[in-house]
Amino acid sequence: MPQIVQIADTLTSQVFWLLVFFGLTFLVVGLGMVPKIMGTVDLRDKQIADDLAEAQAARDAADSEEAAWRKRENDNRAAAQGVIAEAKAAGAKASGAKLSKAQKRLDTRLAKAETAIEAARSSAMAEIEAVAADAARDIVARIAGATVEPAAAEAAVKEVMAHG
Repeated sequence: MPQIVQIADTLTSQVFWLLVFFGLTFLVVGLGMVPKIMGTVDLRDKQIADDLAEAQAARDAADSEEAAWRKRENDNRAAAQGVIAEAKAAGAKASGAKLSKAQKRLDTRLAKAETAIEAARSSAMAEIEAVAADAARDIVARIAGATVEPAAAEAAVKEVMAHG
């Protein structure tokens, strides 16, 4: 049968061209495209690592700012307590009328001091939340390439800070 005799010739030719085609494909893809893709992947990995390091540095800065704020708050509270203790000792020595008058004045000062401390605390927390929301939006934009609405970022930061 002539068809069976031709199989060896045809198969040899087809295997030869198959090897030539895949060899050329390997040269083009393996030696031309893969190194470029790997370079891009390495660059992206480096950028992500740099962004994460920058985010950690920002977080560390925010943590140190919060620690400084807490120290100031405790110092202010201690100073306010010192003023109150001194005023109470002086008021105890005075007469009943002066005691009542001094107590009212001290209560007003204490309320103002606590209001100022609370305002400073609220302001600091708002600043920390704003910085964290901006950092989160920047990180998402750099890493995922997506944009996050400011309100969504602030809500997420408030939720995390409420749990933490």
